[in-house]
Amino acid sequence: MGDDSEWMKLPIDQKCEHKIWKARLNGYEEALKLFQKIEDEKSPEWGKYLGLIKKFVTDSNAVAQLKGLEAALAFIENAHVAGKTTGEVVSGVVSKVFNQPKARAKELGTDICLTYIEIEKAELVQDELIKGLDNKNPKIVVACVETLRKALCEFGSKIITLKPVVKVLPKLFESREKAVRDEAKLLAVEIYRWIRDALRTPLQNINSVQLKELEEEWVKLPPAAPKQTRFLRSQQDLKAKFEQQQAAGGDEADGDDDDEVEAAPVDPYELLEAVEILSKLPKDFYEKIEAKKWQERKEVLEAVEALTKNPKLESGDYGDLARALKKVIGKDANVMLVAMAAKCLAGLATGLRKKFGTYAGHVVPTILEKFKEKKPQVVQALQEAIDAVFLTTTLQNISEDVLAVMDNKNPSIKQQASLFLARSFRHCTPSTLPKSVLKPFCAAFLKQVNDSAPEVRDAAFEALGTAMKVVGEKAVNPFLADVDKLKLDKIKECADKVELVGKKGGGGGGGGGGEKKAKPAAKAAGPPKKGKPASAPSAKSKKASDTKETVETELSPEVCEEKAAAVLPASCMQLLDSGNWKERLASMEEFQRAVEQMDKSEMPCQALVKMLAKKPGWKETNFQVMQMKLHIVGLIAQKGSFSKTSALVVLDGLVDKIGDVKCGSNAKEALTAIGEACSLPWTAEQVVSMAFTQKNPKNQAETLNWLANAMKEFGFAGINVKAFINNVKTALGATNPAVRTSAITLLGVMYLYMGAPLRMFFEDEKPALLSQIDAEFEKMQGQSPPAPIRGTKKAGAEEEGDAAAEEEEVDGGAGDIMDLLPRTDISDKITSDMVSKISDKNWKIRKEGLDEVAAVISEAKFIQANIGELPMALKGRLNDSNKLLVQQALNILQQIATAMGPSLKQHVKNLGIPVITVLGDSKSNVRAAALSTLNAWVEQTGMKEWLEGEDLSEELKKENPFLRQEILGWLAEKLPTLRTVPADLMLCVPHLYGCLEDRSGDVRKKAQDALPTFMMHLGYEKMSKATSKLKPASKDQVVGMLEKARAVMPAKPEAPAKAAASKPPASSTPAAKPASGLCTFPLTTANMTTTSWLGVVGKKPPVKAGAKDEEDKSGPIFILVPNGKEQRIKEEKALKILKWNFITPRDEYVEQLKTQMSTCLPKWLQDELFHFDFQRHVKAIGAMIEHMEAECEAVIGCLDLILKWFTLRFFDTNTSVLMKALEFLKLLFTMLSRKNYQLNDYEASSFIPYLILKVGESKDVVRKDVRAILTMLCKVYAASKVFPFLMEGTKSKNSKQRCECLEELGCLIENFGMNVCQPTPAKALKEIALHIGDRDTTVRNAALNTVVAAYNACGDQVFKLIGNVRPSNLNHKNAAEVTSSSIFNSQARAQNAHLEQSAPSIPKEFQLDLEVFENNHTCASDIPDLVQHKLDEVLEPVMIPERKMRSVSPHFDDIHNSSASTINFVISQVASGDINTSIQALAQIDEVLRQADKAEAMSGHIDQFLIATFMQLRLIYNTHMADDRLDKKDIFKLYSCIIGNMLSLFSMESLAREASMGVLKDLMHGLITLMLDTRVEDIEDGQQLIRSVNLLVVRVLEKSDQTNILSALLVLLQDSLISTAGSPMFSELVMKCLWRMIRFLPQTINSINLDRILLDVHNFMKVFPKEKLKQLKSDVPHRTLKTLLHTLCRLTGAKILDHMSMIENRNESELEAHLRRVVKHSANLSGLKSDKSTEKGALRSDDKVIKAKVSDILSEIFKKIGSKENTKEGLTELYEYKQKYSDADLEPFLRNNSQFFQSYVDRGLRMIESEREGKGRIQTSTGILFTEDRPPLSSLRPSVASSTDMLHSKLSQLKESREHFQQEQSHSHSPTRSSSPASNLDDLKKRLERIKSNRQ
Repeated sequence: MGDDSEWMKLPIDQKCEHKIWKARLNGYEEALKLFQKIEDEKSPEWGKYLGLIKKFVTDSNAVAQLKGLEAALAFIENAHVAGKTTGEVVSGVVSKVFNQPKARAKELGTDICLTYIEIEKAELVQDELIKGLDNKNPKIVVACVETLRKALCEFGSKIITLKPVVKVLPKLFESREKAVRDEAKLLAVEIYRWIRDALRTPLQNINSVQLKELEEEWVKLPPAAPKQTRFLRSQQDLKAKFEQQQAAGGDEADGDDDDEVEAAPVDPYELLEAVEILSKLPKDFYEKIEAKKWQERKEVLEAVEALTKNPKLESGDYGDLARALKKVIGKDANVMLVAMAAKCLAGLATGLRKKFGTYAGHVVPTILEKFKEKKPQVVQALQEAIDAVFLTTTLQNISEDVLAVMDNKNPSIKQQASLFLARSFRHCTPSTLPKSVLKPFCAAFLKQVNDSAPEVRDAAFEALGTAMKVVGEKAVNPFLADVDKLKLDKIKECADKVELVGKKGGGGGGGGGGEKKAKPAAKAAGPPKKGKPASAPSAKSKKASDTKETVETELSPEVCEEKAAAVLPASCMQLLDSGNWKERLASMEEFQRAVEQMDKSEMPCQALVKMLAKKPGWKETNFQVMQMKLHIVGLIAQKGSFSKTSALVVLDGLVDKIGDVKCGSNAKEALTAIGEACSLPWTAEQVVSMAFTQKNPKNQAETLNWLANAMKEFGFAGINVKAFINNVKTALGATNPAVRTSAITLLGVMYLYMGAPLRMFFEDEKPALLSQIDAEFEKMQGQSPPAPIRGTKKAGAEEEGDAAAEEEEVDGGAGDIMDLLPRTDISDKITSDMVSKISDKNWKIRKEGLDEVAAVISEAKFIQANIGELPMALKGRLNDSNKLLVQQALNILQQIATAMGPSLKQHVKNLGIPVITVLGDSKSNVRAAALSTLNAWVEQTGMKEWLEGEDLSEELKKENPFLRQEILGWLAEKLPTLRTVPADLMLCVPHLYGCLEDRSGDVRKKAQDALPTFMMHLGYEKMSKATSKLKPASKDQVVGMLEKARAVMPAKPEAPAKAAASKPPASSTPAAKPASGLCTFPLTTANMTTTSWLGVVGKKPPVKAGAKDEEDKSGPIFILVPNGKEQRIKEEKALKILKWNFITPRDEYVEQLKTQMSTCLPKWLQDELFHFDFQRHVKAIGAMIEHMEAECEAVIGCLDLILKWFTLRFFDTNTSVLMKALEFLKLLFTMLSRKNYQLNDYEASSFIPYLILKVGESKDVVRKDVRAILTMLCKVYAASKVFPFLMEGTKSKNSKQRCECLEELGCLIENFGMNVCQPTPAKALKEIALHIGDRDTTVRNAALNTVVAAYNACGDQVFKLIGNVRPSNLNHKNAAEVTSSSIFNSQARAQNAHLEQSAPSIPKEFQLDLEVFENNHTCASDIPDLVQHKLDEVLEPVMIPERKMRSVSPHFDDIHNSSASTINFVISQVASGDINTSIQALAQIDEVLRQADKAEAMSGHIDQFLIATFMQLRLIYNTHMADDRLDKKDIFKLYSCIIGNMLSLFSMESLAREASMGVLKDLMHGLITLMLDTRVEDIEDGQQLIRSVNLLVVRVLEKSDQTNILSALLVLLQDSLISTAGSPMFSELVMKCLWRMIRFLPQTINSINLDRILLDVHNFMKVFPKEKLKQLKSDVPHRTLKTLLHTLCRLTGAKILDHMSMIENRNESELEAHLRRVVKHSANLSGLKSDKSTEKGALRSDDKVIKAKVSDILSEIFKKIGSKENTKEGLTELYEYKQKYSDADLEPFLRNNSQFFQSYVDRGLRMIESEREGKGRIQTSTGILFTEDRPPLSSLRPSVASSTDMLHSKLSQLKESREHFQQEQSHSHSPTRSSSPASNLDDLKKRLERIKSNRQ
């Protein structure tokens, strides 16, 4: 019990984790009670148990587990945070609960899973359950299946995603466990309840017996649709409704629910997994499909057919496959193969669905043409193929292709085309089969109903009947006006028989469809010049049906007289044809009075006008009578029911008088009245044709003038543009200028309605005329057409809807004028040759192909939709590597858009979408061209086709910032102009949300701008729901943006009729724009900083909001809270709040800071600081800067919070915010320093680590500011405390950060001494020293500088502090380089520092670098005035200090008496960055080397001197040669000094032999690099310099220690062969050096350490084994190594095997085996030699053996000489062969060749000989050097291993140097020194005077 008493006292959460099961059981029981008591679902108490719930369900004790499950269930039901535990808890339930024997445990486990689903975690639960299906324990599998079934049964298929479940069903049916199969069966039945027959396809391959059993079970299911019985927490409204229905229990309620929540049927296609087939195609498919043997073609088609039977295919590029199948269908003579190819196409279309739409336009024409085949199996296959293809595209896209074959001569093609359309119509609705699409089809069908072939007629009847069934009789009747009753009945009969595919939805769609069709016409109303065409035909027919009067038959003259006599006075009738004009005039007056008094119904219009036309009729000579007659015609037309028959009686006369001066105006009024009565389009057509049949130009001109005016009065609706265009062209060609002027005026009026396309009709006119037309058009630009005032009377009495339609018609413009253009079929001009040119590898040929295409399109002007293979060819050029060709392709696409017009729609998917891809190009001009092309296409096609399908979302998915920002900007512009969008726009939303958080600021901004435009179409609810799949942090941010967007969401454009109505009162442009359908986007409100909407709170006037903001922002912004900071420190120490320590800031840190700041800052500032728009942050920082000084006490009071907020900004990517933040921090620390404030550790630890992160920023300007802040920081926080933070920063992966931190550490040591190093100087310096081996040069240099700073601070103690740094911690490859360079620099710095310290204090005016001022006259004006002194008095007793960094001791005369440290110091000056300093140092060393008695002083300093020289060579190569400001003569002088010194040094063998191997390697590397430097050629006497270098190299090879130099060359060769980036010439020159060394081996063999050489060869062969060596491009390295070894063997014999002592595992060495072979071979040869007794025995045995094969060897050599590539190599081999075998006879080989070849060989051998002797060395080397690339700069680095010993030794030398100079300074009055100032005094005076004169 003692144990019990212990755990009983524990809190509940600790009991639940106790190791005793009873304790856990008790804990679970208490937790259960606690969970049931807590009422607040957001109580912090829940948080304690978040990590324990998994342990509740996975308890190892069965009893405790049961109680734990109950407690877990209570937790999940009640806790708000329960969702966070879903994954781990459900996983635990699956693995540890479902395998329990107790049913209660399983039941609780299932309840837990279902409860998680209820709290919106269905996806996670489902994933874990599906994972459980793979468990080896069948009990777990059964339980998982059962849980899935229950979840589906209760929550339904909308909550449970069925696709992954259906995917695993077949696998469950294959299980060996019967229980699993039975449960799978129950699950399949449950799934069938929800999706019905959609389940059949995925299960078609399971066992037939199981399938049969399932079928039986499925039949038993009730037909009623299942309903959801359990609801999510977010579905409480549905739950309440369901409960009400349950309570009501009536059928009626059920019926209502069916109507409201009827689920859309599940598409089986969506449940299938896509199969990738392109990679599975036969490898030789494209070859065999072209094979001559039909069996081979059949074989590959069968393989493809098998692949295309997969019901769902993975998307990909099927273009080549589709083209191949199309070719078989179109051209294969074997009909069986045609049928197979058709089946393959059908399979592709079915498997890809909409994704096949791209290829639909290519294959449809071919299939239709192939319907000429009569074999039923072929026809059936083609029908299946074209039907499947139709479902992947739209009728509009293929309409052109189908219409093209409707007039085909072959009746089978016509029949099948009509039948195809009939089948296609069944899938349509009134909205997808608009009148604009149906009209041309109906016209084609009407021709076919009169066809001679009965099958063609029947097919046409069926198609028309289907169309009538789909869109309704009323919509089709206008197209059937001329069809007789018998045929009409046949059509109606067919319509009755048709069963539509979506019959249920078809009927309901009628009204909606009509409404939908009416609305897009608004686009025409908006910009009137670009009237959208589709509305015109429907408007025209509507007008015709509304205003059509009864057709009047022509009456005979007798009947007319009779009818006229009944309504006119008798006197009037008698006097009509009187010979007296006064009587005729009186008659006309009576006629007029009678007409005015007549009623409309009584007026016989035809009779009256015929009376007027009675003799003299229109030939009336008296103008008064004629005027009266014309006026009466107008009256009759206005008052009576005036028919076209009546009009035809008078029109000829009216046109004849329209040009009359006196009667013309009356004639025009009469024509206008007739136009109002009979419609302007008809009247105008008649009048214009009559006018142009006459020859009177006056009549023609006035007719055109009348028409221009009438168009303005009547509007443009229904005008037959094509007829007018022809007449206008005639008028433009008239000789009479008045006619031409009238024609141009008419064109101007037409331009108001038709816009720019009108000009296309006249592009062939003469330039002069065209310029007049353009001038007229320019006058009209910007004007809108006037509202019609005539032609609307008839509609006055009708319904308002008709009036609106009339208005719409008026504004609808000219209809589709693009359809009127004569279009050319250019498909035959797009030849295969042209297409292949466009795809050629040579860009010039590709350009030529594109030029040809552009020429074809330009010539055709207007083209048909069929452009052959051009789309695929152009698509390829859109991603051409040559950007000029991309732009040219875009221009051609723009050209195609203009030329093709609306038919372009069918090319959107295959050509338009690739244009969008180009928007991702990195070049702005290419993107601009792509956007221009895109807009040109959209102008022709509208937006619907672009938004349908997944194409746009796939483009937006690509993480290309350019592509994303361009697409989003384009959508933001286009979406507000649309009234409806396809549902597929929703697919773009997830990617839109991704763009809102994109790294690119431009993308984020464009996404923010686009967000409201998406919302205007999709709605807030849908878009909000789409955020559920985002991460929590992202979701909160996006939801916030959605709220903002909701406030500024633009309204959808008004309906077209309203738009037209609202237009006339709109006086200003801004007001007119919304009326025409453009976006009314409130993006220009006064309180917004950019076009971004994020700052806008609502749509109310921004001025007031702004004023309110100003009021809120008055007053202090930093609020002083007493003891607030202390309280926060206490809370953090007590762990009550999160400690400010993170890698990247999480949401909880931000929220915590926000809460803490709420008491210290006003709300407006807090909102700005935590806004997600960076511009708000900039504004907030600006406000803080303004208030900081005035409110400094409050700033210090909340300093910790301010610094924390700025650490968050360090994680932002926006540079402008970062720079503003750093500006504030600099001001802040300046203020704190001024106030003598010291940061506490709490503030420092939450800020400094994050500031140090930014010291590694890539931008220099940021690093500079951060360094400045770190410097200021030491004034407000102890430097010794800053030191550890910087040490931590040196561990970063960012090399810039490591470097900067090391630099800062060096500064701290320099400024504050060694005490600043924490925790101890020893530990700190050891850490710093490790960075000397860093792979980054800047880090190495920084580390060395820091060590030198420490040395300067504490001297020798550094050795003890650093200790021995392990060589493994250094990167040996770079150690020598960085160490040597740092030593020289540090020596110079230390020495100069010494000189400065030891120099006496003198006035500042003399501490000048005089040489700078002397040499640089440009800066003379900046020199301050010198203090005027008497120089003699001032300078006499003063010691003149040496110039800084230029000091070279001139006292080498007493070199024997000075210490070695002086030499060290002068040598250090050799590596100086200043050319003059280096030259002076070299000159002094040269002086020593030239004097034999003094040269010995250099002994022991040779390596040091050579390293300095090499460093200087490297400095020249990397820096000086690249610096254009330096005089190349100075560089040449420096080179000369270096080479002169080297020649002097290597003339003395004793000194030369001191050079070590590593140093010699570096030196040779530098010299060879200099020889290969092409820039040397630019220097004057550059050739001479290279000759000197050649001479120096020879001297180095001869005089150096032979072991060291040979070893160095071997290592250098190895490095150069490893480095692939280096020049091949480098390796070649190294090998030349080796060959020279080999030649002298007989003389030098005794002085060579063979053990070391063989070790180097062994290492070489390890890196380059024999096989690898042979694989090199050149065999010279292999031959070089082989020759070296052979020579060594020849010279030493078998003893060479004794010199392998330094090689480890020599038995494994390839070298030993090789040497043994050579030695053995030599022994054999010597044996043969001993057997010879004749004089020939004197010959060498190896020569004799080789001579046996001499013919083969020489043949091979001469073959190489004859080869262009290997000629030099061959000559070299021949030379070496002659050297080796001097008695070799070459005559037989030379004799067979030409004299020229023999001379060439002789000359070549002489050249090589002179080169080897050193005479002609320069010609060969320089001849080659300048044709090759230089080795990369990296190859200049030495790769000899080095250790920290060198660092230690050089520091020692530095110390000695320092001591020496201290001694010299103390003996400064020695005879040799004291004379120096006096001797130089005059010189100094002169120099100072010269400087002074320069200034003046």
